[in-house]
Amino acid sequence: MSSTASYRGRGRPRAFVEDEALDRAIRVFWEHGYEGASLSDLTKAMGINKPSLYIVFGSKEELFKRAVTRYGDTYVAYAAGTLEEPTAYAVIESYLRAAVDALTGSGHPPGCLSIQGGLSCAPSNSGISEFLAGYRAVFEGELAQRLARAEKEGDLVADTDTAALARFVVTLGQGLAVHAAAGAGREDLQAAVDVALRGVAAYLPSGNPVTPAVQTTRA
Repeated sequence: MSSTASYRGRGRPRAFVEDEALDRAIRVFWEHGYEGASLSDLTKAMGINKPSLYIVFGSKEELFKRAVTRYGDTYVAYAAGTLEEPTAYAVIESYLRAAVDALTGSGHPPGCLSIQGGLSCAPSNSGISEFLAGYRAVFEGELAQRLARAEKEGDLVADTDTAALARFVVTLGQGLAVHAAAGAGREDLQAAVDVALRGVAAYLPSGNPVTPAVQTTRA
């Protein structure tokens, strides 16, 4: 939901739509990372000046955190839906397939903001790396809970280390993001998912999924 705030005073926008500004900031951080995104880059893209940025967002760090939160609510909104798939295999496959499609989609930089934003941060910005690690850990925890439920329901072999399996899946997703940012194509990344899913099948009671969770897009 967009929120509009009005400001008065020289150099401040009379009407400022925060979500629109955040969408523009997302792209700058996505392309340049937290440290590489200058205040000039950000204010130019957002259509405001530096005083307005500080008035509305408080600091560059706070702007980045809010941009990442909005990124999660928009570009990565698909992730939550994958947890609703009926089987553990379908959850994992749908997440990885959807991730590849999102990472290589058009209309935005390749890769993932939560990875690209903090690949290289100086010790003075360690808080950014910690924030991004915490952000990524949220979905990993949700996935681990979903897989733990699957194990109790007999959908995974008994005594599966569901936390480790969730970590494997999320780590693979992060690796796919790095390769996508480096120029890897959708077909190559989906092929990597194919290999990973063969390993996941080993945790199924039958040893083999009945049907694929989603249609794979190869382009």
